[in-house]
Amino acid sequence: MSEQGIGIALLIGSFIGLMLIRVPIAFALGMSSVITAVYLDLPLLLIGQRMVNGLFSFTFLAVPFFILVGNIMTEGGISDRLVKFADVLVGRFRGGLAQGNVVASTFFGGISGSSVADVASIGSFLIPAMVRRGYPPEYSVAVTVTSSVQGVLIPPSQNMIYFALAAGGLPISKLFIAGYVPGLMLSGSLLFLCWLMAVRHNHPKGDTYSFRDGIAVLAKASIGLFTIVIIIGGILGGIFTATESAAVAVVYALFVTFFIYRSMDRAKVRRIMTGTLETLAMVVAIIMTSSAFGFLLSFLQVPAALADYILSLSSNPIAILLMINLLLLVLGMLMDMGVLILILTPILLPIAIKIGVDPIQFCIIMILNLGIGVCTPPVGVSLMVGCGIGNVSIERTIKSLLPFYLVMVVVLMLVTFFPVLSLGLVQLLN
Repeated sequence: MSEQGIGIALLIGSFIGLMLIRVPIAFALGMSSVITAVYLDLPLLLIGQRMVNGLFSFTFLAVPFFILVGNIMTEGGISDRLVKFADVLVGRFRGGLAQGNVVASTFFGGISGSSVADVASIGSFLIPAMVRRGYPPEYSVAVTVTSSVQGVLIPPSQNMIYFALAAGGLPISKLFIAGYVPGLMLSGSLLFLCWLMAVRHNHPKGDTYSFRDGIAVLAKASIGLFTIVIIIGGILGGIFTATESAAVAVVYALFVTFFIYRSMDRAKVRRIMTGTLETLAMVVAIIMTSSAFGFLLSFLQVPAALADYILSLSSNPIAILLMINLLLLVLGMLMDMGVLILILTPILLPIAIKIGVDPIQFCIIMILNLGIGVCTPPVGVSLMVGCGIGNVSIERTIKSLLPFYLVMVVVLMLVTFFPVLSLGLVQLLN
């Protein structure tokens, strides 16, 4: 075997081996990179430089701000008001609480940008509420977990920022805009499925609100929803960059929770800052080590070799896209979403471009694929959080998840083969 072949086997094999013995993923990426660099006789200083360079991006500064906004929303009670507003909109229909769960995830995803944050905050009171109303626990978890995937599609999405970094600096504003139509398509599809399930299983109707009560709930929720206007309106209007809009959103969310809702205190601020720093430390470690790992993949010419191999299997763009989708779906079940975006984007994006797929469209394809992975065993983090809240096993939940998986895969295929769904709004607004 050539030195290049041994290097590839060592890099990928040591990474997989470390993962199998449950070494934290950031350490697994870093250790496999160092082992391979030593074998290839590369200066370890070069690996250190690559790790540090992974953070040298103004775009990356948006990530901690968006994490902080999501934590403020959860602790400050803004998410509670969004759920109440969703209940006003659809709660009166049969299966209304399940549909309200989907609508609330649509609103919350448009602020937090995180599937796990969605499940942890909204699920913490909607899953028990659904169970009390007579919904099966596993169905309640399935609705909450799958609807949270909108959080990675509807802006702002932290994962779109990771893709922009890994792709070499795509405009964040265009990626954000591209996520709206697929995100709302997913929302509409899940709403329709919840309605069908409600009719079939005779799920209960929710509460009915008077016009006055509905307006009062809307007035309270609209203050929190204005965070979306700040983020997206500021970017589209050319007032802010993505990073600046995230910083302004943090200030606004703090103002709302401290002075309007009056729901914030010192203990909550301490929890918010601690939780944000813990999450950010993990994100920084993963970005640094994945930068070094990605450099070695490029040095060993893995992207070019994989591209040649896939293109040798078929010259049909449809077949190639199906293979890429299958690869992403399988890997999404096994590894963390952010890590996969950082590692796979430099490998798969050139293949997608070669068969005529726009990088912005490919971003949506990849994120929706891996979004399905976060609610799929064995490593689906959102699924684990949801099952923990609902006190139900993953095995029991899988059966309820099957129709939701089907809906998400259908939306994925539409996004894959109809570029206008991702690019239409981008082209319209630019």
